[in-house]
Amino acid sequence: MNLRGLFQDFNPSKFLIYSCLLLFSVLLSLRLDGVIQWSYWAVFTPIWLWKLLVIIGASVGTGIWAHNPQYRAEGETCVEFKAMLIAVGLHVLLLMFEVLVCDRVARGNYFWLLVFMPLFFVSPVSVAACVWGFRHDRSLELEVLCSVNILQFIFIALRLDRIINWPWLVVCVPLWILMAFLCLVVLYYIIWSVLFLRSIDIIAEQRRTHITMAISWMTIVVPLLTFEILLVHKLDGHNSLSYVCVFVPLWLSLLTLMATTFGQKGGNHWWFGIRKDFCHFLLELLPFLREYGNVSYDLQRSEDPEAVEDMPVPEPPPKIAPMFHKKTGVVITQSPGKYFVPPPKLCIDMPD
Repeated sequence: MNLRGLFQDFNPSKFLIYSCLLLFSVLLSLRLDGVIQWSYWAVFTPIWLWKLLVIIGASVGTGIWAHNPQYRAEGETCVEFKAMLIAVGLHVLLLMFEVLVCDRVARGNYFWLLVFMPLFFVSPVSVAACVWGFRHDRSLELEVLCSVNILQFIFIALRLDRIINWPWLVVCVPLWILMAFLCLVVLYYIIWSVLFLRSIDIIAEQRRTHITMAISWMTIVVPLLTFEILLVHKLDGHNSLSYVCVFVPLWLSLLTLMATTFGQKGGNHWWFGIRKDFCHFLLELLPFLREYGNVSYDLQRSEDPEAVEDMPVPEPPPKIAPMFHKKTGVVITQSPGKYFVPPPKLCIDMPD
């Protein structure tokens, strides 16, 4: 097991997001079932922690950017810094929405359309961010998620204000369209994995990669779709399951997403101004981890010293005398195991 190979592609930003969402979903399900009687401001604590780290990280990165102009000429530094500013702007709008949700649930004296107003601004900004990311070859998952769900945000706000009285199954039609696309992606990976398994021209590493991708997408999309179906039926009153049981598939998807962060490259190097991979920064910050991180384990070798002593010692290769060329005096050495008998001389009789 090589720890360096495990952590060299670690994405700390996504790991933080998925961890906070997992903890928040656990607290929310317990609060909805009445197991805990906390206020919703306390239930949203993981979300506040997430946004606080984003704001602090962006502030530190901006300060280092302002005080070190020489860093701006390093490769794609300007692109990464702009990507960080776009992400911070979206997180601030999301923070406004979350604050309004907690205040609306606590006091409940204004329309949900006002609560969802920050999300209505997030969607067009996310579309512009996606266009910018496509031009600069940047992956913007949060922006894509916000941009494709604008219609879903409008339907949910209208349903909560009782302007429309559709069942939740109909309200979530935009969500079903998105999930159908994700199911097609899962089917695509499964088909390619089967084809790669049956092909003899594909190396083992490519087969392993496609099989891993197929399994990952299945364990993310299928539980997520199950959670959404159970939640819609719960809101429509078609089942009597507790919210904890409804949220269990969502927890499985989030745990899978957390596991995939250890193999995903990416992450903006300007968060907290570290300007390097998180793994390298952590090893420089904590030097005692270097010795442990460079250790690799071989479980196939025997650890018994007596068994090691009993192993036969390989014999040294036989020495072959060098050959001297009579005219040039060049010494020609022969490598062991690669000596070939010279062919016999050919005698060609010429006709008279």
